[in-house]
Amino acid sequence: MASNNISAVFKGGMNFTAEVNGHKIEIDTEETAGGKNIGTRPKALMLVSLAGCTGFDVVSILNKMRVNFSDLSVNVEGHLTETEPKIYDKVHLNYSIRVKKEDEEKVLKAVKLSKEKYCGVSKMFESFAKVTFDIKYL
Repeated sequence: MASNNISAVFKGGMNFTAEVNGHKIEIDTEETAGGKNIGTRPKALMLVSLAGCTGFDVVSILNKMRVNFSDLSVNVEGHLTETEPKIYDKVHLNYSIRVKKEDEEKVLKAVKLSKEKYCGVSKMFESFAKVTFDIKYL
């Protein structure tokens, strides 16, 4: 069975340094909450994971479809609830990509396949948030 294991070491204030597969990530909060603003917030890292997961899928699928593309980016906006614990209740992904007009349908198919079948992070988000997307063709 596959699993992931990370280590997060307290560095003072509210700062932790996490090690993930040999890569270090600084996690912190703003000064008004006791941090020093020297790292990313934990909830924002969830959105990073979603962008990376779906981005990997879309690139892989488009490559298999032999679609030439450039300027691909994924912007993720997460809306937090007002009450504690604040969680994401709505998440919107905006894909931007440059492709030929005739390949736009293939891009849409790749994004849908990522959302509906391949991206485990997207599926996890769907268990607690409404996940929507749009695609901007450049």
